[in-house]
Formats: sequence, C-alpha cells, structure tokens
Amino acid sequence: MQLRYNFRVYPTVGQQQSLAQAFGCARVVFNDALAIREQAFREGRRVTDAELSRLLTESKKTPERSWLGGVSAVVLQQALADLNTAYRNFFGSVTGTRKGGKVAPPRFRSRKDNRQAIRFTKNARFAVTAGRKLRLPKIGDVAVRWSRELPSDPSSVTVVKDAAGRYFASFVVEVDEQPMPVSDSEVGIDLGLTTFAVLSNGKTIDNPRFLRRAERKLRKAQRMLSRKEKGGKNRAKARVEVARAHARVADTRRDWAHKQSTMIIRDNQAVFVEDLCVKGLARTRLAKSVHDAGWGMFIRMLEEKAARYGRAFSKVDRFFPSSQLCSVCGVVSGKKPLHVREWMCVCGTVHDRDLNAAMNIHAAGRAEWLNACGGTVSPAA
Repeated sequence: MQLRYNFRVYPTVGQQQSLAQAFGCARVVFNDALAIREQAFREGRRVTDAELSRLLTESKKTPERSWLGGVSAVVLQQALADLNTAYRNFFGSVTGTRKGGKVAPPRFRSRKDNRQAIRFTKNARFAVTAGRKLRLPKIGDVAVRWSRELPSDPSSVTVVKDAAGRYFASFVVEVDEQPMPVSDSEVGIDLGLTTFAVLSNGKTIDNPRFLRRAERKLRKAQRMLSRKEKGGKNRAKARVEVARAHARVADTRRDWAHKQSTMIIRDNQAVFVEDLCVKGLARTRLAKSVHDAGWGMFIRMLEEKAARYGRAFSKVDRFFPSSQLCSVCGVVSGKKPLHVREWMCVCGTVHDRDLNAAMNIHAAGRAEWLNACGGTVSPAA
C-alpha cells in the first residue's frame, strides 16, 4: 500500500523565491489548460491530454510564456495531470461511478489560495543528499527536519506551503502490511460530543475540544486582523498570525487523533464504528462542535491503520437504531431526545445511552463482518 510521509522543510530566502516562482508557473499552466478545455466544451469539441501537453511546450516558446522555462518541466506536467484528475473525479461523480460525495468541476486557481503545492515525480530526479537535504531541480538542496526514516524510496514528493507560511515535503512511499499480534478483544465505538467516544468494553475517551480551548487566543488574533488596514504589511502579518493559531489547533487535533486511533487498533482485533453523516451534522446548530471533534478524520485513521496492521474494520449503517435498541433483549424502544442519557427497557435493564449504543454497534458490526467472512451469524441453538 501507499502512504504519505510528511516532513517540515526550511527553504532559504532564495529557495522560497524559487518555490514561489514554481507555484506561480504551475498555477498558470493549470488555469491555461482549464480555460482551453472550457472553450473546447463550448465549441463542442474534445481536447486530449496529449494536445494540452503539446500546447504547453509551444507556449514556452512564446514571449508571453517564456518564463515557464525557469522551473522544472515535471512541475508543469504534473499541473496538467492534476487538472485531468479533477475532471475524472467530476465526471465519475456525475455518472455515479465514483464513490463518495458529489465533486464539483475544477475551478481556476488563485495566487491568494491558502495552500500552494507543486509535485515532483521520479522523472524530475529529486533526491535526498548525503547531508540529509532534499535536492529539488532548479530549487536546490532544501533543509528537512526528519522525524523518522522513510521505509522505501519515494515515488514522488509534493512541496506544500500552507496558510501559515510553513513549508512541508510530502513523500509517497510504498510500504508492506505489518500485521500486529492477534488480539482476542473486539470493540464497538459510539462517537459523541460530550464524550468523544464510548467503547463497548466500557472505556471512554474524553472530548479534548481543542478549538473551544483556543477560542480566546483566536478571538484576539482575529480582532487584531480586523483592525489592520487592508493592503498593508501589518495586515499581512496579522493574517499569518491567525493562520498560525488555527494551524496549532489543527496539528494538535491531528496528533491526538493519531494517538487514540493507534491505541484502539493496537488493543483490538476488530473495530466497528457507526457510519456518521458528518457533512449533514455540520449543517446543524452543533456545527462548530462537530468540526472540532474531527470524527471524519478519526474514522479514516482507524480504517487506514486497520488495513495496514491486519485488523478488521467495519462501518455500521447510519440508520441502524443503535441508541433505541436494547442490547440485552433486542427491543426497539423508539427515539429519545439528546438530553436523555439513561433509560430503562421493558425488560427492566437500565442502560447508559452511549454504552448501550456502543454495544449495539459492536454486535451489528460483528454480525456483518462474520457474514462477509462466511462465518456463523446466528447464535447456536
């Protein structure tokens, strides 16, 4: 399987200028190709990828686009590849052949976008030098803070500049599956806002609420930004401070989610979660809390790590009545308001709402997993 390894890089001032030139050239090539494809669509004709590549080569010979030759040709070709991928995803979404949410058609890129990125493939002959620096064509040897070793030779590297002005190198590497020792435990997980997660074995994970805890600093930074004159250097500095504050929250949340997901995958042979509609929940009055919880990122980490470490992972249908079903007798007692945290079933069992839901998710996920594996689902007589 393929994984991404991200590392912080620290280009010099000259290298930052070269990267800015590469970002701009890739953006112009992408926008030019998008304009050509839109014009061809209006005229009722089709433009192939080979034709776009040929037009790019010809444009470099013109006085208007001669400066495109100042960056690596691989960066420009990858910009065309990104446009092709965007159109494939859009058409796949329209025709229904692509899974997931709807994808909009590609839009023109702006120099004011919060994220700028360029990609180098093996054809660009990027390399890690003996001095542990990243050598990029027409940019130079960039200092990298290596937090871990790469498991194999990377097939590509993407250099990213985020809204906070930080630079990252994202390597795509091929890794083998690393099965963990077999565990006898399985777990169902019920995600929430008051408590981030309740496990079917009785364990709970508190909601750290990183955004809520940082709101005071964020308000101060945003207030300072709003007071600066538009177009001034002080406003640009204040904007970076706001971006850095948000980046600290996002980084902390991601690091915490990695640690929690790794712990769950390490301790359990099978993990079952509810297939939540995060986009729908993010349109309610609880939107800020839903985004702060990061459910989607956490579930994605569980799924990816389960595939890598030889664990079973399954999502239970979002319409499964996990909070209405009694985990003891199986009676569905109907919907309950969110403020009802405990309830009594007709069989006399008193349930904690979240723990009961986690146990039901475990049972439903395990039944689906065994059924998919050809095992016995129904209990023995």
